[in-house]
Amino acid sequence: MSTTPPAGPLCTRDSLASELRDLGLRPGETLLVHSSLSSLGWVCGGPGAVVMALLDVLGDHGTLVVPTHSGDNSDPAGWCDPPVPEAWWAEIRVSMPPYDPRTTPTHGVGAIPETVRNWPGAARSAHPQTSFAAVGPRASAIVDSHALDCRLGERSPLARLEEVGARILLLGAGYASCTAFHLAEYRIPAPQVDISFAIMTPQGRCWSTVRDTSITDDRFDDLGAAFEKERPVVRGTVGAAEARLFSLADAVAYAQVWLAEHRPRPSSVPSPS
Repeated sequence: MSTTPPAGPLCTRDSLASELRDLGLRPGETLLVHSSLSSLGWVCGGPGAVVMALLDVLGDHGTLVVPTHSGDNSDPAGWCDPPVPEAWWAEIRVSMPPYDPRTTPTHGVGAIPETVRNWPGAARSAHPQTSFAAVGPRASAIVDSHALDCRLGERSPLARLEEVGARILLLGAGYASCTAFHLAEYRIPAPQVDISFAIMTPQGRCWSTVRDTSITDDRFDDLGAAFEKERPVVRGTVGAAEARLFSLADAVAYAQVWLAEHRPRPSSVPSPS
């Protein structure tokens, strides 16, 4: 049994809510949150306390949105972290459980999104790899109609968030996590790639392949640093975490110009893994 004291500071629902208000979160707004629970310190109540603090600040008329991605539902031929033997690929494609917005767990996005996914009244979008979950009065309008051939583009929740004037909170997360930058990728010339996943259809489970825009988070950290120098970004501390708060629409517009100028487009990108 470890006798090492936990790393602080001690964070509670009330202390987190107070610091989020000090950062500038407003009641009634729509907020997309990218987060790292471990960056906050020792949170009394774990990820549930963080979600409650966010909902406390947003109030009854605000809407909380998080990425609930499940990129492991993808073609094993593109897996690299870690890869699997080629001899397994066919069986994985046959056996991969189909995406179910009610039960499919998140993958690689942290404990806070997984908690929101299971929150009473949460709504979740239909994409097998890049879903979003939302809690609040705008939840259904934001997550409905997420097209299978549009991971993070015009027919995804990101575009709906842009339409309602949402802001982004990076809570202990860096700009590499900023999914809104991907919406900009759909608005500049880009190649198309095959994306595969297991889904349910009226005829039952199937392995489906669609064509979609090639996306990558390459150089998102550089993009974020440039954005922060030129556009309004509120910076502060929540618990031990560095926090950033900014307009989603502003980030997308800036990224559309910056990416076209600074980053050559790849010919293809593997499916998420």
